[in-house]
Amino acid sequence: QVQLVESGGGLVQAGGSLRLSCSCAASGGFFASVGMGWFRQAPGKEREFVAAISWSGGSPLYADSVKGRFTISRDIAKNTVYLQMNSLKSEDTAVYYCGASWRSTAQAMAENYRGLTYWGKGTLVTVSS
Repeated sequence: QVQLVESGGGLVQAGGSLRLSCSCAASGGFFASVGMGWFRQAPGKEREFVAAISWSGGSPLYADSVKGRFTISRDIAKNTVYLQMNSLKSEDTAVYYCGASWRSTAQAMAENYRGLTYWGKGTLVTVSS
């Protein structure tokens, strides 16, 4: 059984920063074998890709809207993936979800995220202007 749990959301002023965490509870070396990504869904909008990191490492991938402001990283020892969000804007307000897919590249997660196998329940980020 795989469980993803997001944390770190909250209310922040525009221009501020937050760091989201996604902890993965699973057996064996599961976390080291999955691509991980962050996605978000704003009120009244569809879920969209934010950032992803391949199961095998390499350069992460970012949505254009967050490039240069957000950074995704993973700590294999802690079974945790992070999303550092800087220079937050009101349009970043959304529920943020982490997702995982077995041996997936960042590109595949960005293109096929609607079919991801594993999802967390999300954490709300509210940016006030």
